[in-house]
Amino acid sequence: MTPMMRQYHEAKQACGNALLLFRMGDFYELFHEDAKTAAAVLGLTLTSRDKDKDDGIPMAGFPFHQLDTYLRKLITAGYRAAVCEQVEDPKQAQGLVRREVTRVVSAGTLMDDQLLDPLQANYLVAVYRPIAARGGADGDGETVGIAWAELSSGRFEAGIFPRSALDDELERIGPAEVLFREDDPRLSPDRTMPWQVTMRPAWTFAFEEGSRMLTKHFGVASLEGFGFSEEHEAAIRAAGAILHYLQETQSGGLDHFEALLAHHRSAVVEIDAASRRSLELTRTIRSGSREGSLLAVLDQTLTPMGARLLTGWLSSPLTDPQRIEQRQEAIAELVTAHPLREDLRQRLRGIFDLSRLLGRIASGRTGPRDLQFVGRSLAMLPQLKARLIDRQAPLLVEIQHQLHLCPELRAQLEEGLQDESPLTTADGGYIRDGFDEQLDDLRSLAKGGKEWIARYQAEQVQQTGIASIKIGFNKVFGYYLEVTNTHREKIPAHFIRKQTLKNCERYITPELKDYEEKVLAADEGARQRELELFQALREDVHRHLRQLQETAAALARLDVLAGLAEVAARRGWVRPEMSDQVVLDIEQGRHPVLDAMLPQGEFVPNDTRASDEDGMLMLITGPNMAGKSTYIRQVALLTLLAHVGSFVPAKRATIGLTDRIFARVGASDELARGQSTFMVEMVETARILHLATRRSLVILDEIGRGTSTYDGLSLAWAITEFLHDSIGCRTLFATHYHELTQLAETLPRVVNLNVAVREWEDQVVFLHRIVAGGADKSYGIHVARLAGIPHAVNQRAQEILRQLESTIPSPQDRMPIVSPRQNSTRPPLQMTLFGYCDHPAIEQLRQLDLDRLPPEEALSILRQLKESADQIPAV
Repeated sequence: MTPMMRQYHEAKQACGNALLLFRMGDFYELFHEDAKTAAAVLGLTLTSRDKDKDDGIPMAGFPFHQLDTYLRKLITAGYRAAVCEQVEDPKQAQGLVRREVTRVVSAGTLMDDQLLDPLQANYLVAVYRPIAARGGADGDGETVGIAWAELSSGRFEAGIFPRSALDDELERIGPAEVLFREDDPRLSPDRTMPWQVTMRPAWTFAFEEGSRMLTKHFGVASLEGFGFSEEHEAAIRAAGAILHYLQETQSGGLDHFEALLAHHRSAVVEIDAASRRSLELTRTIRSGSREGSLLAVLDQTLTPMGARLLTGWLSSPLTDPQRIEQRQEAIAELVTAHPLREDLRQRLRGIFDLSRLLGRIASGRTGPRDLQFVGRSLAMLPQLKARLIDRQAPLLVEIQHQLHLCPELRAQLEEGLQDESPLTTADGGYIRDGFDEQLDDLRSLAKGGKEWIARYQAEQVQQTGIASIKIGFNKVFGYYLEVTNTHREKIPAHFIRKQTLKNCERYITPELKDYEEKVLAADEGARQRELELFQALREDVHRHLRQLQETAAALARLDVLAGLAEVAARRGWVRPEMSDQVVLDIEQGRHPVLDAMLPQGEFVPNDTRASDEDGMLMLITGPNMAGKSTYIRQVALLTLLAHVGSFVPAKRATIGLTDRIFARVGASDELARGQSTFMVEMVETARILHLATRRSLVILDEIGRGTSTYDGLSLAWAITEFLHDSIGCRTLFATHYHELTQLAETLPRVVNLNVAVREWEDQVVFLHRIVAGGADKSYGIHVARLAGIPHAVNQRAQEILRQLESTIPSPQDRMPIVSPRQNSTRPPLQMTLFGYCDHPAIEQLRQLDLDRLPPEEALSILRQLKESADQIPAV
């Protein structure tokens, strides 16, 4: 094995299962199985090292300047990659160039702009769940620790959660990569996940080691100051696992991780994973696209860090009325102060992604352009800060105080860096002339030496009479004089031959070599001095890291608030009143997404009222396509927006504080788990019935439609009663089971609503307006015709419908379902919904043997039958 291949195998052993990108000159090479994988994934040509041997080593590679492109492809394909760089100058190396793995790149550890989505946070998550004792239970009641960190910005949080909330929290965070403990296979995914999964050694989740690493990194004696106590052991274990993984995979610093934030579930409105998808908060269900989601309508931010923060706010609505009010007051002030809002937004356009720039600076993976962008961002701050002075909203005042101008740092960056700096230091020429006297001298010497060479060439032409004489340069011989063979006899004696080519000879002179050494030394000295100055500037930025991170956070908040104010002003949204009462009072509410997509004035607004007096459970009936699902989603989205602190699309709104939002909407299956559409529907409904509280908001769409009519209606009926009697939360239930409208007669807080429809000849017009009362038709055949069902099929469906309607009793003729509350001692028999059936009394009469029945017993049985008959409600 050659020394270089021995070096490769040592590096490969250090990086585990990551694909090793081994730097060799101007290429990154992969060998053995890594080469085969890369050739297939990246479309590289698979060649062989030592081709003459039968056991040649598989090999594939790509030019070094295409690293980001190929890294993106590898990460997207689900692989981890280790970058092994040449860490010494080949010119100065004694023998084999020293190489080291400088970083391991995975989906959760990306930092470069070319690999990241600027609008989306890139979280690395760790999950820790205690292993149950031998023979112990392993149920959903266990507590799990979850920690999440973004390497590119330095955000780091952790918290404890019920085991049952794990999937919901992962959906809320939206990780790129999740770390699981390798000895806990119960937490490994049993279905395809949208994030990369990495199994880690159990010892990296150890409590003592994790606590030690975290306290050492943050320079504190304990984590209590961050809000962590003994009950947060699982969270500390998860956070320690993240820090260990980052230290293992990143050779650069992690100084931008300055605190571990304690996450408290009670501080945010809980929204489970299914509800997030149903409400299309950040992605649409059909295409998974950002366009068409609530986020796309809200996002009027002008900086990438503002866009990411808005996503975080939308994913974690607040439950604290004081924090909600602070956001509302800031938005209200920016809505009314139009010139202020316009000026702030105009200046925010000049702010770069400061949080990610600082992440790269802290890790040591930065270039001159990054420092230049920091300087340009700082240049926008004085006027931004000045415009926020004398603001009334406390949040705007707080942001103004958190904008640190750092004038000395800004001056250094502006004076030291060129207006257009290159991406990397290798390109050179990024330090301004006049910034450093030593650099200026070296540059002058290098430039003067080159001028001398040009002058020296002209002198040699004149002295020798050889007009075609040229001065060239290569890395082997340095500068040389080139003379064609036709002028060989004119060569002076002091020319020293260095190289013979086919048509010419190359010579050097003592004078030429002397100047060559001066020029090359000046060039190399200038490059080295420029690099030293760049490193000094980078260290200067690093010393201001804490102030700059606080500034970046303040700018992101200002961007979000100004963006929400822009939406409110542009679309006529209003500030909702937050109430401690369990109420909903929305006048002329509009669906925020559809209202933005439809031409102005086309969306039909609707009112919503829910309270103990007006009714807490609204049953909405009516035809398909009339707007039932839109209406109930609209109420959920307006409630969510109010808890974000945003204004809402309505004429007026009072919204009671909400702890959870549940949206059981739409149909889907989980075939990989063996769950049908109906099973998924029931699982999601069961979660609502177990977890919803008096303060929750529940929206349901067509519960029970995935099974037979009898089963489905029975379930829908019982679920409605349970929500009304046992939970009592604000509920909107859109359904085609018109029989449920009977519940308003027996349940005091049930209200019937329906979507208004107008029939004209054989046409149906959907008015999209919610009105009081229940519907008695679904107009399914009319909707089918609109959908393009063939005419013959529609005609046949109408014939069948007429036949069914002639054989099935009308609603007023059906035996009503009696609630147990109407007879607390003995629930009456529930008769069939669609016709008459024999009463048990009839079966009892049939079984009597009258010939052998004593008169006294016959009289007793007759009394029992009479009592049973009295309990049957009159029809």
